[in-house]
Amino acid sequence: MKALLLTGPSGSGKTTLAQALLLRYPQLAFSISATTRPPRPGEVPGKDYYFLEETEFEAEIQKGGFVEWEKLFSGHRYGTLRRELERIHSTGKIPLFVKDVKGTLSLKNTLGKEAISVFVLPPSIEALRERLLKRGYTTDTDLRERLTRAEEEMQMLPRFDYVLYNEDLPKALARLDILLKRYLS
Repeated sequence: MKALLLTGPSGSGKTTLAQALLLRYPQLAFSISATTRPPRPGEVPGKDYYFLEETEFEAEIQKGGFVEWEKLFSGHRYGTLRRELERIHSTGKIPLFVKDVKGTLSLKNTLGKEAISVFVLPPSIEALRERLLKRGYTTDTDLRERLTRAEEEMQMLPRFDYVLYNEDLPKALARLDILLKRYLS
């Protein structure tokens, strides 16, 4: 199945890049992940995430409703619902995933060689720290956890199809455009 998987550390810019790609490429459709965390200010259920209670998430696991899932920051779970892939496939569009690193590796394994994975690499850990602080909702504990995880995730770079250096958003988007034009043609 053709799919575009954007991944990278929290704060690397993958969601911002995905939003720009969705405006440029009508053949892409955003794959909405499910999560047990509460919505952040401005997030819309069914648009940004499917917000599930722990019991709902567990029920989906038990009935095989997830293509992949895992427990992430602060104990919350995230995953890709099988019905979400079916929804996108029924429209004839190509799913665009914005996932954490482990979820992307699992999804890439499931979707196969037609799916391409792009690791969005921040310019440095310090730049990543500044980006996360600008979000305003990151606690000290959460920030430390995300930075530690980012260092671990960057060790996995060789496992992805492409690495996209994101120091400057317009330049990163231009490089991603080149890749996508080849992939979509």
